[in-house]
Amino acid sequence: MVSVHVLSVSSLKGGVGKTTVTLGLASAAFARGVRTLVVDLDPQSDVSTGMDIQVAGRLNIADVLANPKEKVVRQAITSSGWAKVHPGTIDVLIGSPSAINFDGPHPSVRDVWKLEEALAAVESDYDLVLVDCAPSLNALTRTAWAASDRVIVVTEPGLFSVAAADRALRAIEEIRRGLSPRLQPLGIVVNRVRPQSIEHQFRIKELRDMFGPLVLSPQLPERTSLQQAQGAAKPLHIWPGDSAQELAADFDLLLDRIVRTGRVPVPESGAQA
Repeated sequence: MVSVHVLSVSSLKGGVGKTTVTLGLASAAFARGVRTLVVDLDPQSDVSTGMDIQVAGRLNIADVLANPKEKVVRQAITSSGWAKVHPGTIDVLIGSPSAINFDGPHPSVRDVWKLEEALAAVESDYDLVLVDCAPSLNALTRTAWAASDRVIVVTEPGLFSVAAADRALRAIEEIRRGLSPRLQPLGIVVNRVRPQSIEHQFRIKELRDMFGPLVLSPQLPERTSLQQAQGAAKPLHIWPGDSAQELAADFDLLLDRIVRTGRVPVPESGAQA
């Protein structure tokens, strides 16, 4: 069993900002000095782009899923360009569109444990692993969850959000019972909230009524600063402007929850730049 704390960031519906939440959490962990590996398991590979990764000449997640031996895993991991901002360990297991070839509806038991096997080879190098999952419930997401201690479910305050969150929590429970007893939901992150929207307030209340304390605070407001930082391949925590810093503070609070739940070691000072 992998001893480093592994957190999957999931949504069963595309377009809710799952990858931007992964990047926000990675930025918070890097700012805090937590040794972090981000696994880009989404075939769109947006996390690799947003973390300023040079992919040329490197192996990637598809190679690892084909052969999760330590030598292959280490060749598929590279330091994020964020590491030029200030010292710290912030690495990426590089994403690839070819990962889609491993996303069938009925993975074998052997396939489901491949990410767990890969992470076991490098677990002593990191304190936290964040997995950006594919936005479906096929093999890639099941592989991520089998390797994880906790899952964050990302949703937005819309008509289908309750149904999608409910489906995700049921699926997590199914994997916990059938495959991985240690797996638990960390909770639901509500993203892209417009506080003035009556519809959004209604949907958040609906989520709270249904899932209670699993709906995490803070909810994340809709802000362009996160997309801007992502587009520039920079960590949110160094992005200028009040709205970026407010959002960075929200991700710090979510990271606090992750650190407490997973007993993730944090340097005394934090490595705040």
